[in-house]
Order: sequence, then structure tokens, then C-alpha cells
Amino acid sequence: MLAVGHSEFGLGEEVAELIDVPPPPAPQPHQVLIAMEAVPINPGDLLRFEGRYGKNPGTLPIFAGGEGVGRVADVGADVRHLKRGDRVLAHQYFAETGTWREQILMPAAVLVPLPENDPLQLSMLMVNPATARLMLTEFVDLQPGEWIMQNAANSGVGCYLNRLAQARQLRLINIVRRESAVAEVQLTTPDAIVLVDGPDLPERVAALTEGTLPRLAIDAIGGEATQNLGSSLAEGGVVVNYGLLSGEACRIAARDTVFRDVSLRGFWLARWWNTASRDEIAALYTELGAMLGNGDLTIPLEANYPLSRLKDALAHAAKPHRSGKVIITIP
Repeated sequence: MLAVGHSEFGLGEEVAELIDVPPPPAPQPHQVLIAMEAVPINPGDLLRFEGRYGKNPGTLPIFAGGEGVGRVADVGADVRHLKRGDRVLAHQYFAETGTWREQILMPAAVLVPLPENDPLQLSMLMVNPATARLMLTEFVDLQPGEWIMQNAANSGVGCYLNRLAQARQLRLINIVRRESAVAEVQLTTPDAIVLVDGPDLPERVAALTEGTLPRLAIDAIGGEATQNLGSSLAEGGVVVNYGLLSGEACRIAARDTVFRDVSLRGFWLARWWNTASRDEIAALYTELGAMLGNGDLTIPLEANYPLSRLKDALAHAAKPHRSGKVIITIP
């Protein structure tokens, strides 16, 4: 069986390799064996090849891949809610190994059968749309018609946030770091409101919202970008940070935290998985699967490559200013 791994840290297209590994054993009573179909290349995957993602990367060799979709190939004796042929999502957090492989074992308790749909779109459902949906709902009780903000609006999470905000009738202000990224956001969301970040962002947001300032801002960048969001929020507003694309720690000035009660919270999907019940996890992915089935969560794809062209796929995914996600398909 083929799996993607690396025995040294570096750029993905340079260090990734296809490794012949033993196939998984038959599933235990509460497990499911999945034949993988498609896996997206996320920024976190590229950072893991370099040893720069999250916690200690562990001992080499490391097997790659954060998420993906496949069909149930076999089920353990106690599994009742899934059957062979069902499409399900896989993630390394639960599988305890990378998802870029031909077959993988997962605990049945965290899986739900997905509606029949494009496997390339389904492959991206586990992380980015779940992150976007939970950041919209877990921190501020938002009402239809309210303004919210996000930076890194041309990212994968940013694209899903636009879809989810529209579905909830929220008015989303998209923030990008360069003028050319305005067109990238409007290409995927033609009616999106897009502003270029800068120190005068609070004044522009106040003018745009006619003083009805957002209570929630989503931050993927850190540093000065966090400060710009915090200063643009209403009194008592919340900045939710889920990434540090700038490489800098989040900053919010005392004039906002002390005198305006603006708070900074962090979000990591793995932590939510660790505390959520099976019913909560199932409900989330059932909801997202239904939205994808209705066409409400479809996002642009730039390319898909077969597993045999792994290095080409990784080089493509590492290019700046892409217009969509790069997917690897697994025969």
C-alpha cells in the first residue's frame, strides 16, 4: 500500500516521497477501514513538511496529510451507523497517522455518512468549513443583518466564511493584505465587500457600517493585522484568532482591551474535537454535508493531480496567488 511520507524536513516537493507500507489490519469492533479517494493540500500540510506546524512534529519519518475523503471498505463488528460504500471524512487527528495513503483506519464514533457529491469538494469538508462555521457560532451570538469581519479573506477558510455568512444573512467585511487579492475574493464571491488592510481600517469600517460596528472579527494573520481588527470592533467585541500568517504574535492595544472591553480568543479545531461529544461532531458534519449537497459550500478548485504526480501537486500548491485549492486523487 502506498503512503506519502518524508524522512527529512524541507519543502514538500523536495522531501515528500511515496512509501510502500503494510496495509492496515482488519478493523477492530469500533473501527472503520476507509479506502481514500481524494485529499486536499492545505497550508498546514506544507508547514508540516518543513517541521513548522503547531506542536512538536515528532520523530522522522512522518506520514503526511491532514484530511480527506474516502469510501468505507470494511467495518468493525459493533459499527451500526455505517456500511461498506458510504463516503466518510478522514483526519489525522483521529487516525493518528497521515491521510495521504491508499487506506486508513478511523474510529467509527467520529464518522457520519456523507451525501453523494463531488469527492474533490467533499475532501475539503473536515477542516476549513468546520473551522469557519464554529468561529461564527461559538464566540458571539450573532443575529441576521449584523456586520462581521475577517482578514486573509482570500484563503480557504475565508472562502467558506463568505458562504456561511451568506447562509446566515450576516454582512461580512473581507480584509486582504494586497490590492491584487481584492479580485481573488470577488472572483469566488462576486458581491463580496473587500477592503485592503491598513492603519486606517477602523475609520473605513466605521464609515462602511455607518457606526454599527461589528462585534466579531476573525483573524488569521496576527501582529498589526490583529490590532487593526480589534480597533474596528464595537465595544465588547471579540477577535478570534486561528493563525499567524505574518509570523508575528497577536497584538491588541490597551485602549481596546482595557477601555473598550475588546477581547482576543483563540480557536483550534483539534481542541474542539477533543471536547465535543460524538453527537456534536456528527451534527456539525451532517450540517456541512447537507450545505455542500445544496451547493452552498462549493468553493473553487485550481487543479487536481493523481497520487503518482505528488511532487507536481506540492509544487503547485506552494505557488502564491492561486485561485483555488489543489487536490490529490488516490486510485
